[in-house]
Amino acid sequence: MQKVFDDVNALDKRCVDLFGLSEDLLMEHAAASMMQYIHGKFSSNEKVLIVCGSGNNGADGIALARLLYSQYDVSMLMPYHVKSAMAKLQYKRAKLLGVKIIESLSELALEHTPDVIVDCLFGSGLNRDLDNESQRLITRINSWPGHKIACDIPSGINKQGKVTTVGFCANITITMGALKTQLYSDVAKDYTGDIIVSDLGVHRSIYETTTNTYLLDPFDMQLPLRTKQNSHKGSFGHLSVIVGNKTGAGIIAAEAAFAFGAGLVTVITDENVNIPFHIMRQHTLPEKCTAIAIGMGLGQFIKAEIEQILDIDIPKVVDADLFHDEIILTVLNHENVVLTPHPKEFCSLLKLIKLAEITVAELQNNRFKYVRLFAINYPKTVLLLKGANSLITYNNIIYINPLGSNILSKGGSGDVLTGLISALLAQRYSVINATITASLAHAMSAKTYTKNNYALTPMDIIEGVKGL
Repeated sequence: MQKVFDDVNALDKRCVDLFGLSEDLLMEHAAASMMQYIHGKFSSNEKVLIVCGSGNNGADGIALARLLYSQYDVSMLMPYHVKSAMAKLQYKRAKLLGVKIIESLSELALEHTPDVIVDCLFGSGLNRDLDNESQRLITRINSWPGHKIACDIPSGINKQGKVTTVGFCANITITMGALKTQLYSDVAKDYTGDIIVSDLGVHRSIYETTTNTYLLDPFDMQLPLRTKQNSHKGSFGHLSVIVGNKTGAGIIAAEAAFAFGAGLVTVITDENVNIPFHIMRQHTLPEKCTAIAIGMGLGQFIKAEIEQILDIDIPKVVDADLFHDEIILTVLNHENVVLTPHPKEFCSLLKLIKLAEITVAELQNNRFKYVRLFAINYPKTVLLLKGANSLITYNNIIYINPLGSNILSKGGSGDVLTGLISALLAQRYSVINATITASLAHAMSAKTYTKNNYALTPMDIIEGVKGL
C-alpha cells in the first residue's frame, strides 16, 4: 500500500529546509517526470499543447515546454498573465529559447488539434469555483481527441476533491511528490485517469512522512489459500447468514461466502427458501458458528431476535437495513464488527449516532471528512463505505480501495461483498484484514470480467473471485 496525504506543501517545505532542494529544483524534477512520460509514449515531432495557468502549476508546464522544445512541435497556451515568481522565471527561460506562445482560445482556433494536451492550469490548492473563461477553456480542450495529461491534479478538482463546475478529463494524472486524498474522491474518478507519482529530487520514501491514510493495491490482498493438508470442513469456519424478507440478498451472500473459502455456510431463516445443495438451512444459529452476516434484505424483523444475534460475541458483518434502525447502536465500538453501508445508509447511520445530519450529496462531496469523523468516535469498529473509491477505516486509519468500477453498480454486488468479508471472518481473519482482502477481491473480480460492462451479475462476481 502507498501513503496518501491531505496536503503536500509541508513535504515540499521539508525538502527545501532539510535537503537543500530549492523550489526551482523541485519544479525541474516535476517537469522532467512529465517529459519522460511523453518520451516513453510519443514519437518526436508530434504536436504537444501545454495549457498553463498563472501560478506554480503553470510554471511546471512552462518548464515542460522548454524541455520538450526542438524534439516536439510544442506550444504553450497561456490565457492568463504569469503571477508567481517561479512562473515568471520559467516564462522568461521559455521565451528566450523561442517556445511558441499562444495567448487565447481564438488564436488557438487556427491550429490543428494537438496529439498531446497537458493540463497545467490549476494545482492541488484550488479553493474557488472556476470563472467562465476557465470553464470554456477546459470544456474546449476536453472535446479534443488528443492524449490528455494532468499535471499534479486535473484542473477543476478543488482541495476537497469536488468538481463544482467543470474539470479536465485526463487519461493520466502525474501527481507530484506524493498521492493526495483529493485524487480519490468519488467525483475525481471520472477525471483523473490512471495516477502515477513523480519523485521531486528525492525518493518517495524520503519525501514522504507519516500519514493515517493509505492506498490499497492488489498485493495487499491475502487470499484464503489452503496450505494445511490435515484439515476438515470445520477447519475453515462456519458462517451463519441471516436471511430476511428479501431472501435473494442473503442467499447471494451465502453463495459468495462458500466460494471464498468458508468451510460451512448456513442460512438462518424461518422460511422454506430455495437454496443451493451445498448451503445448509436452519432456524437458529449453529452451536459452532464462527461468524455472522446480517442486515442484507432483512426488511421487517423482530427486534428482540436481532438484538440477541447482535449481542453474540463472535465476528459479524452488519449491512443494509440495520443502518436505518437504532438497534445498530448496540454493536458500535464492539471489536470484531464490520459495517458495510452505501452512502445513503451511512447518512442514516451518522444521523442515528448524532454525528451529522447530511444529504447523500453532501456526504459524497466530503467522504473523507465524514469517514474520519466516524473513525474518531468509533475507532474499534471497521467501516467500509462503498463507492467508486471505497473507504475503509479502523483504529483511525483510512484505507482507500481505488479498484472499484461502474461494472459493480448492480443489485446484489453489495451482498456478494458482505459474503466475502464474512467468509474470511469465519476463517478467523482479523476484521481489518478480512475487509481489505474481500474489498480488493470484489473489485479485482469485476476488473477481470471480459463481457460488456453492463452485463455483470452477482454470480459473475463470485465466479471471478474463484479465479483470482
